[in-house]
Amino acid sequence: MNKPRITIVGSINMDLVFSTSRMPAVGETISGQEFHQIPGGKGANQAVAAVRQGADVTLIGRVGDDHFGDHLLACLIQDGVDISHVARQVNMATGVAGILVDGEGHNSIVITPGANQTLSVADIDADAAMIESAELLVCQLETSLSAVTRAIEIAQQSGVPVIFNPSPMQPLSAELLRMVDFLIVNETEASQLSGVKVQDRESAEFASVRLLERGVGVVLLTMGAHGVFIAEQGASKFIPAVAVEAVDTTAAGDTFTGAFAVGLARGLSVVDASVVAQYAAALTVTKFGAQTSIPLRHEVHQFMTSRGVNIKQYAKARHYEKNPFAQ
Repeated sequence: MNKPRITIVGSINMDLVFSTSRMPAVGETISGQEFHQIPGGKGANQAVAAVRQGADVTLIGRVGDDHFGDHLLACLIQDGVDISHVARQVNMATGVAGILVDGEGHNSIVITPGANQTLSVADIDADAAMIESAELLVCQLETSLSAVTRAIEIAQQSGVPVIFNPSPMQPLSAELLRMVDFLIVNETEASQLSGVKVQDRESAEFASVRLLERGVGVVLLTMGAHGVFIAEQGASKFIPAVAVEAVDTTAAGDTFTGAFAVGLARGLSVVDASVVAQYAAALTVTKFGAQTSIPLRHEVHQFMTSRGVNIKQYAKARHYEKNPFAQ
């Protein structure tokens, strides 16, 4: 089977991860247990997740000319990500994320974008062919909104479906949202973007309707340990989460996005692709770190089989259906 071709426009960061028993209060200093430097960045994480689920992935992004940049590119190459469209910015630091992980696996993150923020509209135009030739485009918001918007415009004009994970959240125009085929948001992002506070399944549905009204094709609202709510015009579906013991939730959302993209590109329905992505994300939270925790395709299938899932339904490719809830 030919591998799906996916292009991702996004960030490449070095994650500086501190494990603590609990989150410090404002003005408080506490002792941590461990410190790790782990490859991360939403764009790079999603690229690695998609490659490990069996896709050919081209990443469009920027790193600095420092040691972090050297290490991050080497890791992406080792995973098989095409980095021929990742440029190095002279006299610029690579993006860095400071991550605190508490004893329950919850995290708090501060990002300094560094070279990520230099990705420009002109850069995207120069790489337009990689977007136009892809089966799917995946974007987030750890690079500039103007560059992301241009990438989505090129995809939309070329008939390439767009998966958009608007994180970290910022105000988005209706014009941009109308070009998005699949919007992946968590509870906080959905609340900010829709104006509806998402607390449960009912409010998730209300928020999703608001986002559909703004022009999004399909909304996937991820709700952590509760599951994912999927909605399009006139139809909705709730998929419960896969129960696991969480060690670190870092990169769970990115793993979901990358795995979902691959499932969709392979021809699975939105629901089936989301189920596989849920299992991939669940495996991710059982390990520490970002890219270090992202599972391989066979590991996800083994995990699904161990939970009594008939993997044949999800392993095969099917013709893409206009109805995302088609079985």
